[in-house]
Amino acid sequence: MDVAGLLVESFGRVEGVLTRAVDGLSVDELAFRPDPEANSVAWLAWHAARGEDAQVADVAGTEPVWTAQGWADRFDLPFDDAETGYGMSAQDVGRVRVSSELLLAYARAVADRTQDYLAGLSEADLDRVVDEGWDPPVTLGVRLVSVVGDSLQHAGQASYVRGLLERSRRV
Repeated sequence: MDVAGLLVESFGRVEGVLTRAVDGLSVDELAFRPDPEANSVAWLAWHAARGEDAQVADVAGTEPVWTAQGWADRFDLPFDDAETGYGMSAQDVGRVRVSSELLLAYARAVADRTQDYLAGLSEADLDRVVDEGWDPPVTLGVRLVSVVGDSLQHAGQASYVRGLLERSRRV
């Protein structure tokens, strides 16, 4: 397997985890929070996709699909279009109320864009410095590993919150 294939496989796992976490839930179920400070499935799924979208667009030198394909307008969230969710307040987390269909369609659009970008990478591309604000500077390879790790972590958290929701219905 070449490096592009490895990255495509790794990032491809994010959408599957998000789909299992989100699919079939109502807007209210997606907004469920185990306590008032916790993240909801909706916020976690949106943040996972927005984070991947913004960071991959940055290293690819493209506009995020969030704005390029009109997702910001479709979601109609009360945030700036550049918002990715990083550092949001608990109150802002509660403002992410959307349908599972919309969340999954956006996640699919992000996955498609990411897969297209990754498919064209070579091993040499991974050594390109993409952020000199760190010591040592961050390479494309390091950034992509960070992005896939973060996306999978948030997708897993969304799955966990869904499990809490499902358990709360049985009590």
